[in-house]
Amino acid sequence: MRLAADFPSTTRDDWRALALGVLRKSGVESDSPEAALGTDTYDGVRIAPLYDAGDLPELRAPRAPHRGWDVRQRHAVPDNEAVLADLESGVTSLWLAVPVEDLARTLDGVHLDLAPVVLEAGERTAEAADVLLGLGASVRGNLGAGLGGDAVELALRCAAEHPGLRAIVVDGLPYHDAGGSDAQELGCSLAVGVAHLRALTAAGLPVEAALGQLEFRYAATADQFATIAKLRAARLLWARVAEVCGGQGVQLQHAVTSSAMMTARDPYVNMLRTTLACFAAGVGGADAVTVLPFDAAVGAPDAFARRIARNTQVLLLEESGVGRVADPAGGSWYVERRTADLAARAWAWFQEIEAAGGVQDAGELVTARIAQTRARRDDDVAHRRFPITGVSEFPDPRERPLRPSPARSEGARSGGVRYARPYEELRDLADAQPERPRVFLATIGPVAAHTARASFAANLFHAGGLETVSSGPSTDPEEIARAFTDCGAAVACLCSTDKLYGEHATAVAQALRRAGARRIWLAGKGSHEGVDATLYAGCDALDVLRTTFDDLGVVR
Repeated sequence: MRLAADFPSTTRDDWRALALGVLRKSGVESDSPEAALGTDTYDGVRIAPLYDAGDLPELRAPRAPHRGWDVRQRHAVPDNEAVLADLESGVTSLWLAVPVEDLARTLDGVHLDLAPVVLEAGERTAEAADVLLGLGASVRGNLGAGLGGDAVELALRCAAEHPGLRAIVVDGLPYHDAGGSDAQELGCSLAVGVAHLRALTAAGLPVEAALGQLEFRYAATADQFATIAKLRAARLLWARVAEVCGGQGVQLQHAVTSSAMMTARDPYVNMLRTTLACFAAGVGGADAVTVLPFDAAVGAPDAFARRIARNTQVLLLEESGVGRVADPAGGSWYVERRTADLAARAWAWFQEIEAAGGVQDAGELVTARIAQTRARRDDDVAHRRFPITGVSEFPDPRERPLRPSPARSEGARSGGVRYARPYEELRDLADAQPERPRVFLATIGPVAAHTARASFAANLFHAGGLETVSSGPSTDPEEIARAFTDCGAAVACLCSTDKLYGEHATAVAQALRRAGARRIWLAGKGSHEGVDATLYAGCDALDVLRTTFDDLGVVR
């Protein structure tokens, strides 16, 4: 059956001609719609506006050898009741970062032959492993060892005595949390994995057995196609490493929703972010998924947040059936191309690390390269090219932030980059003032003329926790100046159309200056006498906010 049999055939050239026509009508002068409409990721992977069968790469990612995934909940507070509640309500494995002294108590009543346990104990991994192994011979999961320390000894012990247990986690989260790109996270994880293989095989473990001791952990973000491509590329790359080493290892993947994308402000939006990330992790083929609770940026989660986190996964698995299809994105021209391009960038980065002596000797190189990516993303966040809903875009100025109790401050995942933090720090500062700092919006002309730019300006100032007060529709400079004086602000922003700016901006700015305005902004572009600076789509919003705080006398 040919589904397109009744439609006329088209070619890429047909599309290009139509796209160019639309672009030119929009004022975009270009001979290439691909160049005009395409974008680049932080890794330099080109995202084209159109894909066809000619974009399929020769080498494709291997499919995940399973359907569905393991619902893995993280616990950093020793709470046996919470652990049992999770396991009784859809969670199938545990990720424990509790103190070693509390490990046995936390696992009291847990059937370790049914619920795998993954440890996160840092320098005390060997102690935690002894406690866990002392709880039963049929323990499954991962001891969570990293490079160095007791990783080799634990791996040899697992390989010999505990066939259902792995010893080592190759953790890509620190590279993601530091601000790294997808290719940087993948390349660094490959380098760490290879370093483990060298150590394990040097200790006498066969290649296949060494491969079987590793589990990889990656970040899943709300950019669903980026996450799908990353997990698929990771399997492709690790299959290549295993092949070169003389083995056939299938990468075991644990995807964790990104802590960098989480917000402390408007935290309920995090439910949407983590749902998208979880969906992408499942479609990308993750073996286990951890959904961080929506309030993870505030502190350790409460019972409601944990329930929503686990039910996000249960809904996707049971109601939506996301796990019923193996590699549902496989064969997509776009996904296959993006996977291959990302894998190529990650492999090149891995080779750079290896040429520098391996991950243990390339620390300065890795730090410097990730810092470059972080700086680019920070610039995008500041200019709102990287929008953060509820924080840099559409903030709620009436929001009351969640405040963590002392008990909830224990065990929260922290220490890395959070994209929303610069805006949230300003909002915290505004909240801490005796009276909320205020900006006056001089709305020139009728409502229809000033609404768009007044809304834009208010949204920008609200992102820093600033209150905005409007003058109401008027073109009378003195009337606007009186409204400015009455509201008690020290900073004003003109809002109207370009035409009305030409007629009234200078006079209104002069009246506001006489009334004591320390700085006068204009929403839009253009130069007008008396106006100090402009704010517009694509401007440095953080710089506008920080400048306004300084003008208002708020100490940062």
